[in-house]
Amino acid sequence: MSRTSETSTNPPAFTPDFVAAFRDLILWRRDVRRFRTDPLPEGLIENLIELACHAPSVGNCQPWRFVLVDKDERRQAVRASFERANRAALDGYDGEIRTLYARLKLAGLDAAPVQLAVFADEATERGAGLGRLTMPETLRYSAVGAVHTLWLAARAEGVGIGWVSILEPDVVARALDVPESWTLVAYLCIGWPVEEHLDPELERAGWQERAASTEFLLRR
Repeated sequence: MSRTSETSTNPPAFTPDFVAAFRDLILWRRDVRRFRTDPLPEGLIENLIELACHAPSVGNCQPWRFVLVDKDERRQAVRASFERANRAALDGYDGEIRTLYARLKLAGLDAAPVQLAVFADEATERGAGLGRLTMPETLRYSAVGAVHTLWLAARAEGVGIGWVSILEPDVVARALDVPESWTLVAYLCIGWPVEEHLDPELERAGWQERAASTEFLLRR
């Protein structure tokens, strides 16, 4: 009997110490922008992606598609897209907030040893459409779930991830030569962080403080 079949109906017992450590894992997950350039251990990214593929997905369709971006010309195209989008974003601000925005470091594209694009395959036949007839956007939500799973798995290994959202999705998709049915969900910079903090960088920079969870909870 395989280990999978032996344990499929016997889940592990998660101890209080594990629960406390898991809370720490969530609280210490950070959006990293400052990376060391030294490479990650061989096989680590593949192991993290394997864990990410255990994220929940609508109809069990697993619509996430991962693209490791290794070629310099493709990375340069993504970097150029970021710079255009970042200039456009800066132009949307005035006064003190514009000055603050201009000081922010918003991507680790210059140093992160690994760049990973995550797409949602909008044309996947897996799952036979279950659960997404009325909410087709759940395909993308599923890919986001995979990103978050990847993020936590990486943090457990001491690896940092930065989500670059200041991009032109169509430009990035063309630069990476992916099928037209794939929608860009996330572009991730991955590597060893230069430093680690419990508080978010944007909070330290004076952009936005993290609100208490009670502000987001309604009861009906």
